[in-house]
Amino acid sequence: MHQFKLAEEQSSSELQVDCAGVSIGRVPIIREVTFNAHAGEFTAIIGPSGSGKTTLLKAMTGELAYSGSIRLAGLETGKLSAEYLARLRGVLPQASQISFPLNVSEVVGLGVIDRRRGRDGRTRRIADALAKVGLHGFEGRSYQELSGGEQQRVQLARVLCQVWEPVAADGQPRWLFLDEPVSSLDIKHQFQIMRLAAGYAAAGGGVVAVMHDLNLTAAFADRILVMKNGKRLTFGVRDDVMRADLLSDAYDFPLALTRFGDSNVPLVVPAPGSAQ
Repeated sequence: MHQFKLAEEQSSSELQVDCAGVSIGRVPIIREVTFNAHAGEFTAIIGPSGSGKTTLLKAMTGELAYSGSIRLAGLETGKLSAEYLARLRGVLPQASQISFPLNVSEVVGLGVIDRRRGRDGRTRRIADALAKVGLHGFEGRSYQELSGGEQQRVQLARVLCQVWEPVAADGQPRWLFLDEPVSSLDIKHQFQIMRLAAGYAAAGGGVVAVMHDLNLTAAFADRILVMKNGKRLTFGVRDDVMRADLLSDAYDFPLALTRFGDSNVPLVVPAPGSAQ
């Protein structure tokens, strides 16, 4: 009985992906991918363009049908209602198109799903979320007039409003699924957003992010899934994955690892002579 309860508690704080596959039409995009992500950790998904990272993320968030099993909080994602999923996880896509002339507060407010907060509570939550992404005072600005990086941060504020507390009142961890969350940002705001995501994980939430920047991945990720040609190439803790031979194989390009000063964080650079 105790063993069953322990296993149940462990599964409720994990994202369990078991032999997951995704096909678009008759074309297989993801093939039998298996890994586990844990609440309290930042899990990154890396790999070359076209390796299936975004497709896998969409399957994990319930946006795409899949074969195999993907369980979030111990429950099969593909069988959960949209309402239940919305309370369990927030999703930041690569790009978000908004055609209506909304201001920033209205966009961020789309993420406030707790109707019990009242008008004042909702206003405070929106302001707090904008402050977290470095957009304090932007509430009345037109969303359409913002830069691409500012729009991306507004969308992240919306997602944060949806799953504000990393751990719900019942003890259930919440999750952030982020697809290239810093792709449109300058270096200052890249680090701001990465620290925000890492902080969410440190507070007990789960974070899964598709990443292109290998050095930001090395700096912030606890575990890393490497994809290639729709398959898992490897998965593990940072120091087991951030290896020159493995990354060079994944990207079909000669890479080397170095370190800056006394830092224990590896720095990924092109191998000597690769530019010739």
